[in-house]
Amino acid sequence: MRRTRAVCAVLAAAVLLSACEYANPVYADRAPGSNRSVIRDLSKPYERDTVFGPDGVDLFGSGDDRPAEGGGGIGVNSFLWRASLDTIAFMPLTSADPFGGVIITDWYTPPESPDERFKVNVYILARALRADGIEVSVFKQRRPLPADGGTGTSTGAGGGWTDIPVEEAVGTELEDTILTRARQLRMAALRDR
Repeated sequence: MRRTRAVCAVLAAAVLLSACEYANPVYADRAPGSNRSVIRDLSKPYERDTVFGPDGVDLFGSGDDRPAEGGGGIGVNSFLWRASLDTIAFMPLTSADPFGGVIITDWYTPPESPDERFKVNVYILARALRADGIEVSVFKQRRPLPADGGTGTSTGAGGGWTDIPVEEAVGTELEDTILTRARQLRMAALRDR
């Protein structure tokens, strides 16, 4: 009885191992079915057949085969987020919240006009790449010149600066610039697929 079990175990192992005899080895740096070397992008794995098909198994019934457009693991559209940061990269950042979609800059003084400074708040309102998915607020301050009755110098933290109204077109132009950059980033991402 004991010998019969041992013989059955050895035969089962032999049958299982014999299935591996005709398997072709797969090398990461070789093309499948070929011995020639290939250069490949390691971030893009080989397309391969799977037991559950190309779409896998949908355990939770979402039926969605890919994440929301531009999601990328943050709370807002990733293309709008990156485009916003690219567009206002010359300004110092005070706060950037990728989950809430808020970017707040610190005051920026352009070198060509040292008596003016600007601040920008960017609000990303949607997960989709849409024109109404972004809002930009621009603030401007001017230091009074000596001819205006001012000292021409700042007197402490924020002292000496007065708020100046900014045309609404300035915010709209920034929104358009951000949207254009976001579309460029999206097109580049689609080309890379």
